Parts: sequence; structure tokens; C-alpha cells
Amino acid sequence: MNRRNFIIKSTKAGVALSLGATLLACVDKSPSTMAYKKQPIAICTWAFTKANEAAGKALDKGVTALDAAIIGVAVEEENIKNTTVGKGGAPDREGNVTLDACVMDANGDCGAVVCVENITNVAALAKIVMEETPHVMLASQGAEELAYKYGFQKEQLLTESSEKAYRAWLKDSEYKPIINIENHDTIGMLCMDQNGDIAGACTTSGLSYKMKGRVGDSPIIGAGLFIDNEIGGAAATGMGEEIMKNVGSFLIVELMRQGKSPQEACEEALNRIVSKNDQIEHFQVAYIAMNKAGETGSYCIHPGFARMEYKNSVNTRIESKAYLTS
Repeated sequence: MNRRNFIIKSTKAGVALSLGATLLACVDKSPSTMAYKKQPIAICTWAFTKANEAAGKALDKGVTALDAAIIGVAVEEENIKNTTVGKGGAPDREGNVTLDACVMDANGDCGAVVCVENITNVAALAKIVMEETPHVMLASQGAEELAYKYGFQKEQLLTESSEKAYRAWLKDSEYKPIINIENHDTIGMLCMDQNGDIAGACTTSGLSYKMKGRVGDSPIIGAGLFIDNEIGGAAATGMGEEIMKNVGSFLIVELMRQGKSPQEACEEALNRIVSKNDQIEHFQVAYIAMNKAGETGSYCIHPGFARMEYKNSVNTRIESKAYLTS
């Protein structure tokens, strides 16, 4: 080989190597190919300490992201002192407790149930819908009948204390949700397992004394919960009617796809709500998010919202930034 040809070939090889390294560096920085931390992470809306810890410990044992999320939210579904989720939840205006839930896994599969009576663990039931039926969502009696087919037990969801509060409410029947109390209506949970896969669950009894048949954002894929395992996941809590109008959780994941951090994406999604609403002093909305790098974020309208975060076997309460600071 003469010197001229050797120089040309060497130069081409060098350019190819340089270009390859540049492309690799760019790929490594893209949201869809972030290096997996492969450390279990669980985050949830509100200070549901025991629920988030249960999910985190399940992840530490190698449980999949979806099953860990269902284990976690079940803690609050079964907590009769929690009047906004599961058994013990506040009833609708007719005195009936109805539950909503959805789940979404790392493959993009999802399931949901709405207006379910007599069944406590509706997130687990949503997984049955996802895995055992050709549908994504089942409602009311259809969902309840499916639950019995798969061994769920019929339970009275209206507890003595919830019924007492309902009787007191009937005296004036004023429907005015209290921020961070009656808007505190959902546990949304996002989990990353040891394989770096992300999944989530969202479950609620809805707003206290809602109209019969009312369904909020919690069981709606893209509103109360959304997962894209290449990018990350998001979940919502608060006034479901406002969250649904903006398909909030889906929006957050898409913003992360564009390169925004979970915190930046939550803030942008919430800004979409407040910029078009002059009644924000009357309701709360909050978002949580996690990306494939294990970064997390949250944002809310009113101060007082916090998320739990389980990482490195430590469960921490993290106060969220708020749009309104006073």
C-alpha cells in the first residue's frame, strides 16, 4: 500500500471512529436510552409512608414493578382510617362507596375499573382486567362479577365512621371539597424494579359525596396514570375533572421524552392547568413523575402536598414545590 492510500484510509477510519463516538455520546444522553440505575425506587402521592415502604421492600426482594405498586397501594385500600381510598372511603351522595383504579405495566399494557362496590383491592382487580380479559376497562357490576370469579371477597366498604360523617353531611349537603383534605383523594404509585422497568397503579374512592356515577381521573389511562417504559411514568392526584382536561400524566411523559426532567415536566403540565383556569384557589392538583434514570419530581398548585420516595432502602417524605406559595 502506498503512503497516499494509507493516509486516506487512516483518515477515513479516524473520522468513522470519531463520528461513532459522537453518535454514541448523543445516544447515551437521549431520554429513551438513559442508563438504568437498576436500583429499586418507589414513589407515591401524599405521605402514604407505609404504602410506599411496602412497595419499596417488595422491589428489594425482586418483585416486578407492577406487582410492587399493587402491593403498595393495597395498604391504603385496606386502611379504614383513610377516607379517600378503598374500604372506609367516603360515599357518594346516595351513601354508596364506589372505587376506581387503574394499572399500567412496563409493556404498555393497562387495565382499569370504575364505580366498583363491595371490593376493596380494586388495583389488583384492574390487573385482572388487563391480564385476563380482552378489555382495558370494566365498570360497576361487570367489574364486581369479574372480581368474584377470581376469588375476591365481597366486603362492606362503608365503615361506621364514614357513615357517621355522611349522616352529618346530609344535614346541609354542601358540596365544597376542602383543599388537601377532600381533594386528597388518590394514591398514585410509580415503581422501578431491579430490571430498570417502570410500572404504576392508581386507586381511589373519589371525591367525598360525589354525584352517583362520577368518575375522576384516577382510573383513566393518560390522566391519572401513564407509563412509557422507554421514558418514565407519571401519576396525578387532586381535582380529577381538571386533570382529565389536560391528560396530565400522558403530557408529563411526553415532556420527559422531549428532554425535560421529571420536575420540569410536572411544572409544565401543571402550568397548562393554571394558565387556563381562574378558579385555582378552589382546588388542588398535584403530579409526581419518574424517568428511566431514576430521577423524580413533583409539583402542585397549593402548598401542603408531599410525595414519598423509597430509594436505597430509605423511605423519605419530600415536600413538593407549589405554584402558589402563600
